[in-house]
Amino acid sequence: MLKKFAPGLFVILWSTGFIGVKYGIPYAPPFYFVAIRMAIAALLLFVAISFLRKSQPITRSIIWPSTLIGLTLHGAYLGGCFFAVSRGLPAGVTALIVSLQPVLVSLFAARYLGEPLRARAVFGLLLGLIGLFVVVIPRINVSGANAISLISIGACVIGLLGGTSGTILQKKYGGVIPTLSGTSIQYAATAVVMLMLALIFEEPNITWSREFIGALTWLVLALSFGAILLLFFLLSNGSAASVSSLFYLVPAITAIEAYFFFDEHISMLSLIGTAVTVAGVWLVVGKPKD
Repeated sequence: MLKKFAPGLFVILWSTGFIGVKYGIPYAPPFYFVAIRMAIAALLLFVAISFLRKSQPITRSIIWPSTLIGLTLHGAYLGGCFFAVSRGLPAGVTALIVSLQPVLVSLFAARYLGEPLRARAVFGLLLGLIGLFVVVIPRINVSGANAISLISIGACVIGLLGGTSGTILQKKYGGVIPTLSGTSIQYAATAVVMLMLALIFEEPNITWSREFIGALTWLVLALSFGAILLLFFLLSNGSAASVSSLFYLVPAITAIEAYFFFDEHISMLSLIGTAVTVAGVWLVVGKPKD
């Protein structure tokens, strides 16, 4: 039953993460926001593990790979996305940029995990990049409500690279790491690093409003527990490329959610670019007919 519904549930939960970030980012700097979220999630997991010590041991051998996964899959990915949204990048565009993750995962999985890469993947990669450029390039450094900056795109690219490398590392090492104990280390390591970055680069201007607490609660429970654990479950039962392909469904859902929650404009050009990107990613990760 879980295998049947997990992919769809994962896509829905993951898409709401961009909405949660957009909803809560006005009340806290991005690095502090991520640090608080990770610290709370780590604490809750450590409490749960205290009752499951025999089945979820925290050993020295899992600390390093779990830390590395945490700093990429959570630290770089979330830090980049949160920072991009804080600099005005729309939630829909943020989701679209990081939706290129399946393409990169397919390429790296072929190199480091031995997963096959078909010839049509090259064309899919080019098509996906063209679609992304159609959406993003016309809106860089132009005046108006829909303008976006190069620094926000750069932060999002860091998030894309972090999510890609974290997925590869989780697929490679996750099978021998107890899920809850490994995830708790991931969150704790990310919280420490993000807090250090926050102390260096940000002012602790946090407003504990009802909106911020609500967004934080949703991101911890629905994303840091629900979506992430579903991702690990899917990776344990499928290839990195096939699981990562679910990400190409996220931008369209996020764009719809952002339209209703924040009235983010969906132009015809954005729809065309998104469709082209989705088609390109599908060519990379989709299964050809026999």
